[in-house]
Amino acid sequence: MSSLLRNVLAVVAGVVIGSIVNMVIVMVGPLVVPLPAGVDMSNPDALAENIRLLKPANFLAPWLAHALGTLVGAWVAARVAASHKMRFALGIGAVFLIGGIAMVATIGGPRWFAALDLLGAYLPMAYLGGRLGGAARPSSA
Repeated sequence: MSSLLRNVLAVVAGVVIGSIVNMVIVMVGPLVVPLPAGVDMSNPDALAENIRLLKPANFLAPWLAHALGTLVGAWVAARVAASHKMRFALGIGAVFLIGGIAMVATIGGPRWFAALDLLGAYLPMAYLGGRLGGAARPSSA
């Protein structure tokens, strides 16, 4: 398989598999930490209106979904990529970060969660996924 094809496959597989991990955790989260009455996670408008009802524990599953989805997606991209493994892993992190920024802009939520999510769940986890997936540590010049 050509390097170009492997690198394209790395991006597609990283985004798809990372998204699946994200969605599974988002769906299972309310089963572990029940949502307050009146909060509907399936409707973004209703969620935005009722997000103030959520307790800090209710934010654990979304954070884990974002962090672990990015970690797994970056790991997959690094494992599949033919070259530039860390760049592909961080690229997956950037794609998921853009999605996170869009969610914060759309849904809102507490500032502490937005900061923790945007700063701690995407690029750091993409870096870790890249390292775990075999990307070399960047050399110091």
